[in-house]
Amino acid sequence: MARLTGWWTRRSNPEKVELYTRWTYHGLACVAVLISGLPALVATGEVGPVGGWLFLGVLLHTVVVAVLSSRALSWQLGRRERPKRLAAAAAALTAGGCVAVLVLRRATPDAELQMSMYVVAGLASWGAGALALCTVRARHMLALAVGTVAGLVAVATALGLPLADTVPYAFSAAFGTFVFTSTSGFSGWLLRAVWELDAAHRLQARLAVTEERLRFARDLHDVMGRNLSVIALKSELAVQLARRGSADRAVDEMAEVQRIARESQREVRDVVRGYREADLHTELEGARGVLAAAGIRCRIDRRDTGTDLPAAAQSVLAWVVREATTNVLRHSDARHCRVTVSAPSAGGGAVLVIENDGAAARDGGAPDGAGPNGSGPGAPDGGGTAGSGLTGLRERLVVLGGVLEAGPVDGGRFRVTARVPLGGEDRRPAVGEPAGKGLS
Repeated sequence: MARLTGWWTRRSNPEKVELYTRWTYHGLACVAVLISGLPALVATGEVGPVGGWLFLGVLLHTVVVAVLSSRALSWQLGRRERPKRLAAAAAALTAGGCVAVLVLRRATPDAELQMSMYVVAGLASWGAGALALCTVRARHMLALAVGTVAGLVAVATALGLPLADTVPYAFSAAFGTFVFTSTSGFSGWLLRAVWELDAAHRLQARLAVTEERLRFARDLHDVMGRNLSVIALKSELAVQLARRGSADRAVDEMAEVQRIARESQREVRDVVRGYREADLHTELEGARGVLAAAGIRCRIDRRDTGTDLPAAAQSVLAWVVREATTNVLRHSDARHCRVTVSAPSAGGGAVLVIENDGAAARDGGAPDGAGPNGSGPGAPDGGGTAGSGLTGLRERLVVLGGVLEAGPVDGGRFRVTARVPLGGEDRRPAVGEPAGKGLS
């Protein structure tokens, strides 16, 4: 079974969505042959050479439109140029096929109306749906659908078809055209959105790795650069003292070298432990970059008012920023996001508020179970043993006496609020960010 399903399970989610979309259009091509091709054989009232030629025309139209759909999907993803010539050919075949059926209907009024109606509706719907993939603007798709139906009615009127024939043609073509056009527009939008979200997630991962490497390199340089320089100088001094016969002073210098080496070991261990700790300023800047890459405007406002955040508070708030950013990308159609960090006074608590719009677009825009004490799916990158998602964040905050609130607010917005008390902890300025500085 694994061999049969491996080709599917090895694909990423965007690849699965794209493959499903493409094969849906291939399947629709087969359906189009059944809906339009077979009725074409008897559109004139009997099976004959005219019906056979009409059937071949429907097959040609189906093949051209199927190829157009595939290439238009590739254009939607930016992999090739817009298939203008193929679109023109598909439009010509669609119009020519519909006109041919209407002419045959005019010539054989005694033939069954329903058969030719199937052919016209299939040609118009299938052709308009494929042409809709060649644009990303809704008004162009609407104009395409309206123009197709209006053109069909105009041709039927010009040929002198009775109203009893024109109305069924127009109604069936209008229904199929609007359904296929809207479906194609949604399919193209969904495919683009899935790939864009995947690109944003990949960018988020690359940014996180790059920022961690830079931070680790900077901290390691700051710790070891100074200590190694001192060790080199002390060792050289000890050598000179030993050569001059000052053995006691040389021993003292080497003892100092030993002390500095042990201190360096401790500081390196601290750096390595810090390598797994989240940094608030780094996460704020990373969140802004990731959201901007996803087309979301992010404003970051620091209101520390001179009160620096303790290391533990920085770390837990950084995790909140990371998880909230992930939820904005996964669970909303946000266009704007605002992050506010404030510590009102030395005796007060640090407050982090993350608010975004677009919450009503996807099941409220919130993670499942989100609320004042809710939890949601997903975990912060590199999450620890404390838990996952909002549940893990709440557990981290509880250790510091803090609280986490998450839920929808007025105006279709979603808000995450984290509060951490500051009393009694050693404080340090946010790494790379002076206290009280605003980012926007």
